[in-house]
Amino acid sequence: MKSESKMVLSVQALSSVQKVQAMAVAEMMNPLQPLSNVVGVASGVKWSNGKPTGKPALIILVTQKVEESRLESSDLIPKEIEGVQTDVLAIGYPFAGGCEPAGAGIQILAKKARPAKGGYSVGHYKITAGTISTGVYDILPGGTISPPAHGIGIPAKTYILSNNHVLANSNDASIGDPILQPGPYDGGTNPADLIGNLSRFIPITFEPPTPKAQHNNLVDAALAEAQFHDIDREIYWSGEVRGWRKTSDVPVGTIIKKTGRTTNFTTGRVVAIKATVDVGYSSGKTARFKDQFIATGMSAGGDSGSLVTTLDNIAVGLLFAGSATSTIMNPIEAVRSLLNVEVAEQIL
Repeated sequence: MKSESKMVLSVQALSSVQKVQAMAVAEMMNPLQPLSNVVGVASGVKWSNGKPTGKPALIILVTQKVEESRLESSDLIPKEIEGVQTDVLAIGYPFAGGCEPAGAGIQILAKKARPAKGGYSVGHYKITAGTISTGVYDILPGGTISPPAHGIGIPAKTYILSNNHVLANSNDASIGDPILQPGPYDGGTNPADLIGNLSRFIPITFEPPTPKAQHNNLVDAALAEAQFHDIDREIYWSGEVRGWRKTSDVPVGTIIKKTGRTTNFTTGRVVAIKATVDVGYSSGKTARFKDQFIATGMSAGGDSGSLVTTLDNIAVGLLFAGSATSTIMNPIEAVRSLLNVEVAEQIL
């Protein structure tokens, strides 16, 4: 239990890390002089001899750990930066769009369902398949991003929430395009399995053509307008979403869960926050995201779009990328704000 407690750090405890993180990103993710294997920089807990120390650290995200003796001196990661300890976390090659979902489409969540709950297969008609996050609606009059307030009235429209690369084909879709449930890889055909139409999405900046140092990506998120009776705000296996949590209130060490099209129900733990990380997409594109959550491995191809919650069903993130050893999430606060939609009725 003592070791468990040392995995958890408040955002306040990591304030010293935040002060030097931007400097570390500029130095270690400089496209002109990149460090070998480095794909991101985040804030987290220092580990020593396989155990958490409870001390805040600047987490250097790498594809794989390599012995210092095998690295050039210019690729060595300093033990500390401006007095802040560093630690190295191997997360593999983070990837989001275009990968073939695992499995042959025989899972229950890869089948057609009406109403379709969060966790079920969905996708733009030109992609393979991703996951429905949950049903959402426009923030109503009186509802604000901050400070918290509840909108009142009758929602004019209801939507499916998922990723840009799931519903908007990584920027390549047009508003109004058909959205299928299940996704095409799972047998969804147009128009038999039409569940909605692309309504809006947050564009992703890619390299090429834009250099990664100029990226300001915060979310991989999109909405498909759907009929009220065709979607459900309940998450398969987990139940109703009770609320959503501000990014600043999700500390390192938070235990989380999700239900997704491929790996069904899984749990994990937030291991780093405020991450700047480079994520691969199809066609050789890369997008640099800022202020992301990094979690333990709890997903696979096809789980993109899953809503990530705490164990007591408070939404904290939108799953959009990962590797064999890690999962990457957009903070739900940013998703809600940028898409201007309500994920749950209350903020907790």
